[in-house]
Amino acid sequence: MAANQLSVAIINSGGANINSVVFALERLGIEPVFTADRDQIRHASHVVLPGVGSAAAAMDQLQQSGLVELIPDLTQPVIGICLGMQLLFESSAEGDVPCLGIIPARIEALPVEAGLTIPHMGWNRNALVNQHAILSDIEDGFYAYFVHSYAAPMGPWTVARSRHGREFSSIVSHRNFVGIQFHPERSATVGQQLLSNFLRLQSEVGV
Repeated sequence: MAANQLSVAIINSGGANINSVVFALERLGIEPVFTADRDQIRHASHVVLPGVGSAAAAMDQLQQSGLVELIPDLTQPVIGICLGMQLLFESSAEGDVPCLGIIPARIEALPVEAGLTIPHMGWNRNALVNQHAILSDIEDGFYAYFVHSYAAPMGPWTVARSRHGREFSSIVSHRNFVGIQFHPERSATVGQQLLSNFLRLQSEVGV
């Protein structure tokens, strides 16, 4: 499917990084729509769930928009970015809030240890764990830009991992859902490649 045939919906989850995500997609020839409209989201070829802020505030925004029940039932490719990735899990220790329940695990705080800064902010290395089309043309050991204080555990959903005090999942996948803990829109060439790979996932999930 050509870029001009794609319809990309960015879910309004109350995050603050929307413009950078929009600009990253525009560089790939996409004009996404920023929306909380259920029909627009349901009928988009690809869906982006961004997020900067707290899990509780984002879940409250999704609840008010009537999207908490919709998102887990989506069948097209969906990508969660940063907090958006964390919302794919069952719950978060940040405010002890239930999340979307797509991935059966809990988001926990990064450890507070001597010599570690919280939030984990800056460039860090990622190691590949499982093969996935989201990583096409991306080499093991790639660096990406992180800003987060909570993280997802390792598990069968882990596609790539990173470390800040402990190992955590930096990319996850479950069914048609992909989550990226770091910010692809701020991760230079690697981030653009990841977003480009995401836009190619439609044939693999039967959209």
